[in-house]
Amino acid sequence: MNLASFNALPTSAAQAAIAHCVAIPRWQQALAAARPFASLAALLAEAERLTQAWSRDDLEQALLAHPRIGERASGAEKEAALSRQEQSAMGDADAALKQAMRAGNQAYEARFGRVFLIRASGRSGEEMLAQLQRRLTHDEPTETREALQQLREITLLRLKESLL
Repeated sequence: MNLASFNALPTSAAQAAIAHCVAIPRWQQALAAARPFASLAALLAEAERLTQAWSRDDLEQALLAHPRIGERASGAEKEAALSRQEQSAMGDADAALKQAMRAGNQAYEARFGRVFLIRASGRSGEEMLAQLQRRLTHDEPTETREALQQLREITLLRLKESLL
């Protein structure tokens, strides 16, 4: 879809068109309501501005739609397909790296009570593991801020890619 098509959609269809970007309905609603956009840059700026209001509750809601790093996203939905594509580096990882990521995911979930989230696109499996290990040293507020930033990056990347 291009920007002109997105601008022309009925509000409910516009929300549905960006639902795969992040599972936060109020963000979808607000972005759809802000149309029309004069340019892709204006759309991305508004989308990013709207992400700044996200809270820990929004993070928890969005994480329900994100698989663990290294685990294959199930389902035929667009979001599952994007997760599989974004995490493709883990599909090529050796057994030791996959095991280290599983152990890291378990440690992260035990420490923070949620799935580890990172913008996987463009990162190697080794880099994602190093980031997971680094983030295990965070306190809760620091890690929540970093996880929200990763969610913003994922969301904006998906939005940009869907409108190019």
